[in-house]
Amino acid sequence: MSALAELSTLGRKKPPGPAKAKKRDNLAGYLFLTPWLLGLFVITIGPMLASLYLAFTDYNLIQAPQWIGLENFTRMLSDQRLHNSLRVTFTYVFVSVPLQLAVALLLAVVLDRGVRGMAFYRSIFYLPSLLGSSVAIAILWKQVFGTEGLLNQVLQPLGFDGKGWISDPSTALGTLVVLNVWTFGAPMVIFLAGLRQIPAMYYEAASVDGAGAFRRFRSITLPLLTPIIFFNLVLQIIHAFQSFTQAFVVSGGTGGPSDSTMFYTLYLYDRGFGNFDMGYASAMAWFLLVIIGVFTAINFIASKYWVFYDD
Repeated sequence: MSALAELSTLGRKKPPGPAKAKKRDNLAGYLFLTPWLLGLFVITIGPMLASLYLAFTDYNLIQAPQWIGLENFTRMLSDQRLHNSLRVTFTYVFVSVPLQLAVALLLAVVLDRGVRGMAFYRSIFYLPSLLGSSVAIAILWKQVFGTEGLLNQVLQPLGFDGKGWISDPSTALGTLVVLNVWTFGAPMVIFLAGLRQIPAMYYEAASVDGAGAFRRFRSITLPLLTPIIFFNLVLQIIHAFQSFTQAFVVSGGTGGPSDSTMFYTLYLYDRGFGNFDMGYASAMAWFLLVIIGVFTAINFIASKYWVFYDD
C-alpha cells in the first residue's frame, strides 16, 4: 500500500507557497505595466532630464551643446520680451480662470435643477472643452474676431463700427480670454458631479428655516462645493499657464500686435525653434515648471483657510 501511495503522489503538483505565488503575481503586474513604464521613462522622464541638462548649455540644435552654467537663467533677468510674456500670461491666467469657473459653476447649478434633456445640454456644453485647444477652433476664433468677422457683422447693424479685434493690442488678449472662458465644459461637468453629492436634506432644512435660494447657495452649496472648486482651480491654472495653440494660431505665431498675445509658452517656442536657442528655451521651460509649482503650492497652503471637507 505504501508503494502505491507513493506512486499516486508522483503525478501531483505541489501548490506553490505564498511567497512564490506573490512573486508570480508581481511579475504579471509589471508585465502589464511595461508599456506605461516605457512611456514614462522614454517619453516623459528621459526628455525632462535631457532638457534639464540643456538648460545649462548653449545649444543651437546643430552643434553639440556647450556647458555655460547659469548663464541662461541670468539672461532672463534682462530679457524684456520674456518679462512682457510673463505679464501677458499672468493677466490671461488671473482673468480667464476665475471667469471660466464662474460660468461653469453657474451653468452647473442651472443644469442641476433638473432641466429636461440635461444629457443633451451637458454634451453640448462639454463640446467646446474638447475642441477649445484645437487648431480648427483657433482658426474659427480668428475668423469671428477678424475685421470682416462674425462679431463685426452682428455689431454693424446696431450702429457700432467694426474693427479688427485681434489686430488691436487693446483687445487681442481679450479675445483669447473669451476663448478660454468658452471652454467651460470640463469644469462644469465636475461641478455638476459635485452638486449631485450634496444631500438634499440640507436644502430642505434650510427651506423650513426660511432661507431663500441665494442664502442656500451661499451657506450650503458653496461651502460643500469648495473641494470641487479647489480641484478645478488648480487644474485650470495649470492648463492656462500651458496655453499655446490659441495664441499661436490667432496671432500667426508672432505674438500679436505689440506682443499683446505673446504667451510665455509662445515665446519659449520662438526662442527654441525660431531662433534655435534650445538651451535658453530649456531654461525657460524649467522656469515655467517652477512658476506652476509655486502657484500650486500656494493654492494648497491657502486651501486650509477656505476649503471645507466632511471631517
